[in-house]
Amino acid sequence: MLSSIEAFARTLKVHRSSIERQAEKQRQSDTQEFPLLYQSIGSDDDRAELSEAEVQAEEDAQMTRATQQTNREIGTEELALLAEMGNIAQNARHQADAKVQHLVAWIKEYMCPNLGQLQAAWNARRLLIFTEYLDTKSYLERQLIQAIGNTSQRLGFFHGGMGEQNREQIKIAFNADPHTHPLRILIATDAAREGINLQNYCADLFHFDIPWNPSRMEQRNGRIDRKLQRETEVRCHYFILTQRAEDRVLDVLVKKTATIQRELGSLSPVLERQVPKLDTGIYSQQEAQLTAQIEDIDSKLVGKSDELLVVGGASLQENRRINIQEQLEIARPPQQKLLTELAQLDRMLKDSQEWLGLDDRLFRDALSVSLEIMGAPSLIPLDASAALKDRDRAQWIVPQRDSQTTDPAWAATLDSLRAVRKPGQKLWDWRNEAPVRPVVFRDPGSLDGEVVHLHLEHRLVQRLLGRFLAQGFVHNELTRACVCLTDDPLPKVIVLGRLSLYGARASRLHDEIVAIAAEWIEPDLRGKGKLKALGESDKENVLATLEQSLANPRLRDVSIGIQERLRSFAAQDVLELLPNLEKRAATLVERATKKLTERGVREAAEMKQLLIEQQQSILAKEKQHGYQLSLFNADELRQLEADRKHWRKRINDLELEINTEPQRIEEIYRVKADRIEPVGLVYLWPVSK
Repeated sequence: MLSSIEAFARTLKVHRSSIERQAEKQRQSDTQEFPLLYQSIGSDDDRAELSEAEVQAEEDAQMTRATQQTNREIGTEELALLAEMGNIAQNARHQADAKVQHLVAWIKEYMCPNLGQLQAAWNARRLLIFTEYLDTKSYLERQLIQAIGNTSQRLGFFHGGMGEQNREQIKIAFNADPHTHPLRILIATDAAREGINLQNYCADLFHFDIPWNPSRMEQRNGRIDRKLQRETEVRCHYFILTQRAEDRVLDVLVKKTATIQRELGSLSPVLERQVPKLDTGIYSQQEAQLTAQIEDIDSKLVGKSDELLVVGGASLQENRRINIQEQLEIARPPQQKLLTELAQLDRMLKDSQEWLGLDDRLFRDALSVSLEIMGAPSLIPLDASAALKDRDRAQWIVPQRDSQTTDPAWAATLDSLRAVRKPGQKLWDWRNEAPVRPVVFRDPGSLDGEVVHLHLEHRLVQRLLGRFLAQGFVHNELTRACVCLTDDPLPKVIVLGRLSLYGARASRLHDEIVAIAAEWIEPDLRGKGKLKALGESDKENVLATLEQSLANPRLRDVSIGIQERLRSFAAQDVLELLPNLEKRAATLVERATKKLTERGVREAAEMKQLLIEQQQSILAKEKQHGYQLSLFNADELRQLEADRKHWRKRINDLELEINTEPQRIEEIYRVKADRIEPVGLVYLWPVSK
């Protein structure tokens, strides 16, 4: 009834039908629990994946069974009253109630001033509406269609049982730029999957009805009140009818739940179960009693800046109050622990970036080289001027050739850059209608799905880097000598080697390019001597000179004569500098092995600590639930016993893992073999010669 007259009317109709049958049979049944009559399906419920028809059928069945529990005689007065209630509900179920009227007025004021008119102009604002029940969702749909007019493109729905592809489609549409996609209003139920991001262009949310479970409120608001929200303020609205006493309870529930969330960051599991029970049964009381009960709840749900005290209502026992208070105190420490863990994760991310040497530009260049190896052009900036201003955040186009699109394997890889395929859409139609989207290498800061953020685990990246690792040092002339001009009067030569370290089962632990530089001397002038490698500081200067030569178009054009002359000396020069390359590689192997060993020891210690914390957490949870048995009903006790069996098994497994996992991790980073091989030769030839 508090959700919508539509939901009440349909449930009442089933109840009345069952009562009438019961009047004839006077049948009794055992007491059962009917969860769908107390609250709607949530995102973590298995029934969230059922179709709307299946959910409604189960709800009707529960209503019928609940009605049949009565063991008293059903009189004609009760049947007459039900008939009168049914008629009133039936006559009102299709009318726009006060909530709908307010909602439509809000849409007209803030989203579409010409609402209801042909070709009405909508602004870029979007709206998310949450409701508990499918009946109310259908009711809202009909009312908004009537108010808005042609809603085929303006109104969308997000609910359980709609399938992964449909969910993805509606998510992409709602997060798309409002100037390019007409969708403006999204109606969602609590069965919609938790964790979905809808904040890209939406900062307004309406709770058409208020769930008794406070965590549902958190989950709803969290769809838009999250990272990457463009607005500085998120507006979450809910309805309170001043003449309806029950709404005072809802108002208290919302405000105090918000206080709890603000003080603790989240609701503890025990408190989450108890808050909805505070108001159970008060609707049957007289208004004076109801007001007193509300004030009692209001006075006992008190939020303070330095302390939060939440106790049960008058019907809760003292031990429940104590348990809830203890839960609140237990909930505080994890907040600081989470902040500490976040800081630790930031440090780990920084260390990983330094360890991997992952650079956006080198990453992009490696992919471009891989494309060239395939015979395709390298990555092209979507906007050349934008790429010049901010190359790191620019958008890039992945060029395609017929050989790529006709190769089934590569065609499937390129499909990972397209928008989601629509249900029932043919493959070739999809590829024609959904072009390959541009790619970016830095977080674009939006969720509109117009670009694809490439990362090391992306399917396209895995394919291209696999090609680069297999053939990158074979193609692109890296096995041959190349020549650059330089203004330095002394010729130099650089030998490039590839150093690889391998672990167990030939797993690659480390790759590195090793460079050796030397002043180049004519072979005839060397006598019995050989080229001598420069020191590390002098080598760095030579590499810097090479960078300057590569960046200067004037120094790139080398005559064929010089190329042919130096080519004849390449094999001898590599042979003479190879011992220096191997010596340098041995030093780097020792250094890398030490770092890998240290990393293995560190990660092994962190894993051991994590496993110990998991074990302690399970033991604490077992102990905690041991003195909270009075808080659980029969179903919860059965689930708790199943949890305990799982916890005991997990504790035994953790004991074994604490002893074996650290050793396994250390073994992963143990170097079993290393290899150094020359892969390239670069000459720096003076312009003056």
